[in-house]
Amino acid sequence: MLDTDLKQQVKEYFQKLNQDVSILLYEGDHPSREELKSFLIDLASLSDKLYFKESPDIATGIYFELYRADGSRTGISFDGIPGGHEFSSLILAILQTGGYSIKLDDSIQSVLARYESPLVFETFVSLDCHNCPEVVQTLNSFALLNPHIKNKMIDGALFPEIIKERNIQGVPAVYLNGKRFLSGQADTSKIFDKLLEAYPQTQIISQEENPKANFIYDVVVIGGGPSGIASAVYTARKGLDVLVIADRIGGQVKDTMGIENIISMHYTTGPELTKTLIQQLESNKVQKKENVRVTHIEPGATKKITLNTGEIILAKTIIVSTGAKWRELGVPGEKENVGKGVAYCPHCDGPFFKGKDVVVVGGGNSGIEAALDLSGIVHSVTVIEYGDQFKADQVLVDKMKSTSNIKAFLSAQTKEILAENEKVNGLVFVDRTTQTETKIPTDGVFVQIGLIPNSGFLNGLVETNRFGEILVDEKCRTNVEGIFACGDVTQTPYKQIIIAMGEGAKAAISAFEHLMLAA
Repeated sequence: MLDTDLKQQVKEYFQKLNQDVSILLYEGDHPSREELKSFLIDLASLSDKLYFKESPDIATGIYFELYRADGSRTGISFDGIPGGHEFSSLILAILQTGGYSIKLDDSIQSVLARYESPLVFETFVSLDCHNCPEVVQTLNSFALLNPHIKNKMIDGALFPEIIKERNIQGVPAVYLNGKRFLSGQADTSKIFDKLLEAYPQTQIISQEENPKANFIYDVVVIGGGPSGIASAVYTARKGLDVLVIADRIGGQVKDTMGIENIISMHYTTGPELTKTLIQQLESNKVQKKENVRVTHIEPGATKKITLNTGEIILAKTIIVSTGAKWRELGVPGEKENVGKGVAYCPHCDGPFFKGKDVVVVGGGNSGIEAALDLSGIVHSVTVIEYGDQFKADQVLVDKMKSTSNIKAFLSAQTKEILAENEKVNGLVFVDRTTQTETKIPTDGVFVQIGLIPNSGFLNGLVETNRFGEILVDEKCRTNVEGIFACGDVTQTPYKQIIIAMGEGAKAAISAFEHLMLAA
């Protein structure tokens, strides 16, 4: 399984090991056991700090665990051959077991270390799933931080009877202590939040544990998307003490596979742009707290920001740039196929479907506008509207009806998005009047049922419109002194990356002016 080039690459990674790590393979009868055994022996040969061992205990035959140098269990195990996308999960688990740093915020690590009752995760994956490794790697890092936490990666393809028994229809699918915990794409912040929800902690971070408990930042930026990073970079370059708090750096942009409309950039991808944003933060010495969430803000001359870990951050000014999230359909096949045919932004992703057939779900202004925009690029557009009439302005509806390559269905409830070989190939909807089920062949599905601004955590602190968008003036000022907002979380029209960046720069300059006047 390991070719010469890959072996050399892994060997270089394993040079970071500073402690011994053991791989223990259990006995059992499985047709892939010898393949897995050969793979693990091969892997162990790439470092003198990595050992392969066999246990006489019986399991599935393709089950193995990682052990520390002192012989203690890590809580990390694999039931299957971690190839494909999960190869990186195994390598990272070995490195972290061998002393490589776990990149989780200190406050998250402190909360995780407090759990005293068993937390046993089972993570069902597909080796072809590009969303699964983040979940596996997050839960593996949780296990390394607390002996009461365990995570087992299970290759669903090798255990069809379990998949059928548990009615698992998509991956990743995570069970905690035998009960369904989460399904579909999830980052560290979401996983941590769901853990706190399922098993609340009564004792969380105290100010005594916080080394910067009394430090007051000039600016705290809440949100790590393009507007937030622009705000942080601009304020840091003014010589201010700046902290970014984000559930994940990159925001929605991180999930965008192709970006061709940022002026000065011919083409980039969401992950590439996110990497650039992180580099800009680091080069400007901006501090950041990732994978955590703000739960409360107390206004005043010095503002108190409470995180979901219990930690309290103090700030003179705040810039809210938490963006918005696309309203989801919540049907099978949606989350699993984001970036593989399921899209939410016709401006960003439309050009990738040139000459193809697509479906737009949603008959409001955004849906019909998307259909009209796409009609000039794609071969055909099918509009699916849940209601018995279109909600869009009549002028848009009339234009849609006169466009030859657009057809539409009313009273149509989307039931499932279909895919084959990692690509969307169909959509199933039910006619709500006749209950007739229809399958539409399609290359892509654009979900256009609205945006939800991520402003709920403010709990009415600042003024918003009826959609939940934060109301700001021409300088990105809210109605609360010293609190600014920018990007997609505000009422600013046209939710585009380049516009969000400009609004972020504007908010930063406004915050700087505010601090200068207050000095």
